Amino acid sequence: MAGIYIHIPFCRQACTYCNFYFSTSLKQKETFLSALHREILISQDFIANSETIDTIYFGGGTPSLLKKEELKTIILLIRQQFTLNNQVEITLEANPDDINDSIVSDWIDMGINRLSVGIQSFSEAELKWMNRAHNATESLKSIDIIRNAGIENFSVDLIFGSPLLSDDELKQNATILIEKNIPHISCYALTVEPKTTLHHLVKTNQSAPIDAEKQARQFLILSDLLESAGYEHYEISNYAKPDMRSKHNSSYWKGKPYHGFGPSAHSYNGKNKRRWNIANNALYIDQILKETTFFEEEILTESQQINEHIMISIRTAEGIHLETVEQKFGRENSNTLLKKCAELIESKKINIKNNIITLTKEGKLFADGVASELFF
Repeated sequence: MAGIYIHIPFCRQACTYCNFYFSTSLKQKETFLSALHREILISQDFIANSETIDTIYFGGGTPSLLKKEELKTIILLIRQQFTLNNQVEITLEANPDDINDSIVSDWIDMGINRLSVGIQSFSEAELKWMNRAHNATESLKSIDIIRNAGIENFSVDLIFGSPLLSDDELKQNATILIEKNIPHISCYALTVEPKTTLHHLVKTNQSAPIDAEKQARQFLILSDLLESAGYEHYEISNYAKPDMRSKHNSSYWKGKPYHGFGPSAHSYNGKNKRRWNIANNALYIDQILKETTFFEEEILTESQQINEHIMISIRTAEGIHLETVEQKFGRENSNTLLKKCAELIESKKINIKNNIITLTKEGKLFADGVASELFF
């Protein structure tokens, strides 16, 4: 069982906070697609050929910018090169302004059966501050179009903790999604990443810095609202109605292998090898078409493998199973990990029950810090 991630590195405009690799120029789109097709043809041996593909995820960037035939060609190529599960989950990230009745129908026809919609907020002022390409009316309309088309499996993104977002506005955003009965909601704290517009605005005092106390408060507000409405908080940033978890993202947290295609995309063989593509459209295209190396690779040490297992597992509702750690890395490492838990239990950031380590509600506010304290 494996997944495929495809990075489409184009956007109409740059959001103030985004640090993913993308370009706002579409001049290289055709040559990029040729290079992407080539990469799909030559890279399938990174993961054992016996692995069935359970999930395909188009991320970016803005994959919904691609034309019908461009998306269709990529999916057909993947079907030709890999063995796909009959119930394969194919997710497309889409912006509300790209969604209309015709294009959603086309997506369904080519096999896309899950959408991830970048709504972020229903506040017009906040959307403008983020430099999003859509407005709140388009967001609400996109949800109705998706539902009317018969797609029941979709997700919506929300951002919290921005300088403009009050607690009441956050509650309004969440309430809209609850009333719309959205099956899956991803909630991300706004972060100031280097080389972003937001980083420049904060550095030059044109925007207020991030308020950590406010972010923690809004995280808890969202958690309480969504869990009370029947959502499972199954990963730090993700909430789902019963049986509506993201299969693709869940496979990352379970340490399953995956191919990453496109500039900046990562691949993992499910054991000890990682690969990441060059994050530059021109170099990615040039090096693939010239058949030279377009990625870097590393072999993970045992400590790195244990740390990665800790990092991805502690974020989930299932937590870290000490029995699994023992099976994968030996009893000595399992015992060492258990000893590392003492102070975190005392500070009430984690619980241990039936040899399973999970975050407390308080601990979820410090998930990355908890993980680093458990690292080898």
